[in-house]
Amino acid sequence: MPRIVLLHATPVAMQPIQTAFAERWPEAETVNLLDDGLSLDRAREPELTEAMIDRFVAFGTYGYRMGADGILVTCSAFGPAIDRMIAELPIPVLKPNEAMFQAAIAQGTRVGMLATFGPSVGTMTDEFDEFVARSGKPATLDTVLVADAIDLLKKGDAESHNRLVAARAPELGGHDAIMLAHFSTSRAAEAVRAVVKVPVLTAPHAAVDRMREMVGARVMA
Repeated sequence: MPRIVLLHATPVAMQPIQTAFAERWPEAETVNLLDDGLSLDRAREPELTEAMIDRFVAFGTYGYRMGADGILVTCSAFGPAIDRMIAELPIPVLKPNEAMFQAAIAQGTRVGMLATFGPSVGTMTDEFDEFVARSGKPATLDTVLVADAIDLLKKGDAESHNRLVAARAPELGGHDAIMLAHFSTSRAAEAVRAVVKVPVLTAPHAAVDRMREMVGARVMA
């Protein structure tokens, strides 16, 4: 039974990824590590500092020392820290949105993204551009930030969160695909699909599928 350590920087990311594992890879043993101080402190910093990168890598290293066969990060605001973790740890480490990016550019060249956590937009945009450059497929990303939605979700009002996210979705209705930026935003998928006709992509299920591939490939090697 492979042990997958999930690194969370906010509690609202936990339920969507647990649901995805239950549906796509129930045989995996998942271990949740939460440091919600990471998202609080990240929101106060205009840039991802070296001290925060070190802190995040130490968080992941603790997960590795628990006997992890793979680490899946569920927060999208720490891209450079995850890159360093990938370089330093000898097990598969997956960024939260890599698999979703792949699905998005398969739909076309104009990709939209609905985000609810402002500090993640810059790092996600950089990651998307890097992914596109590696893939060799031309694609552009337009992001709409729904600034108040995540606060409602943290207060337990998922219905209002979903409604706010869906209300902004038509602004991206002319794109080839719309990505819901965060694991927490995946709750709004059905509400968004009800108001647009383009494919709406979420991160958790795609990430579980990719994590399973990465761990399987390592075992076979």
